[in-house]
Amino acid sequence: MLVAFWGTFAVHPLPHIEVMGNRRRRTVVCPAFARGTGELNQSKRMNNMKGLSLACALSAVLAGVSFGGPVQAQERFVTIGTGGQTGVYYVAGQSICRFLNRGAADHQIKCNAPASGGGVANVNGIRSGEFNFGIMQSDHQYKAMKGLPPFQAEGAMDDMRAVFSLQSEVFTILARKDAKIAGFDDLKGKRVNIGNPGSGQRDTFEEIMAVKGWKKGDFGLVSELKPAEQASALGDNNIDAMSYFVGHPNGAIQEASTTTDAVLVPVTGADIDKLLAEKSYYSKAEIPGGIYKGSDQPTPSIGGKAVLSTSAKADPEVVYQLVKSVFDNLDRFKRLHPAFADLKEADMIKVGLSAPLHEGAARYYKERGWL
Repeated sequence: MLVAFWGTFAVHPLPHIEVMGNRRRRTVVCPAFARGTGELNQSKRMNNMKGLSLACALSAVLAGVSFGGPVQAQERFVTIGTGGQTGVYYVAGQSICRFLNRGAADHQIKCNAPASGGGVANVNGIRSGEFNFGIMQSDHQYKAMKGLPPFQAEGAMDDMRAVFSLQSEVFTILARKDAKIAGFDDLKGKRVNIGNPGSGQRDTFEEIMAVKGWKKGDFGLVSELKPAEQASALGDNNIDAMSYFVGHPNGAIQEASTTTDAVLVPVTGADIDKLLAEKSYYSKAEIPGGIYKGSDQPTPSIGGKAVLSTSAKADPEVVYQLVKSVFDNLDRFKRLHPAFADLKEADMIKVGLSAPLHEGAARYYKERGWL
């Protein structure tokens, strides 16, 4: 910073930053003279004012700014709500941030994807402003839009927006072989983990319980463990069965089926067919055979899509850059987890999306000729 001295006077031109939308401009503010101990005549004052103007101009140049001119855009930070660290949501969020952060020098956007309580928690995080984006089941996006349980207390989230869908997910039950659980109805009287509050498997489990007319008391024991805690609980014989709504292959299921003599349980029957008929966000699905020890044949169940969601209030440029960073690197993205291997652009921009597309996402898709 240039400092000019005239006798007993010191002039300090001060930088001033104005924020204008997503850009900043810096100007130099020069304070007026303070009068010294002696009187200055008019000529000296005029000379000093000229010197002050020159000092201000030089200070602006040396500071690397121009009066009113734009400079580098201000950094923006975004947070993506994911899930437990052993799940696919966490990998998806971390992967999205990985590609977005690679271009931070150009677009000045930095991304963070911490572990979270799961899909329901991510919806609430977007609503509260804790998260800018959140990964959730396709049914959670729909329920949040409509204000349906488990979001009835907060009301309809009219500003929910879709970004893109990700991997297919399957409601999964893994049971100890010695518990003799051959189908979902055999869970009655058993020790079952229905999932932590705010998780996808908990919400789906409760929907199945409702269509069957079951209560928690119908089980021998109900636990509310997080996904990362299930495998050890099954192996330690603290529960008979664990549940998960997840893309496959999955690390937690792999761990549990490797360390414990366990089998995947079919989720089928008349009540499940009724659920599928009433809830359009669910569809028939199956877990491929041979990817987990003890389950060589495909296992039928119900499923949906994982979707990345945001709010209509999200900055369109931020959403655009996030979408661009993923789709411009989709082949690399697909290699970051086996569950991503079958992702296709045509499906990601349409399948499983209940909410309207965010304008920033739609802009990119139109540029690519996909919309």
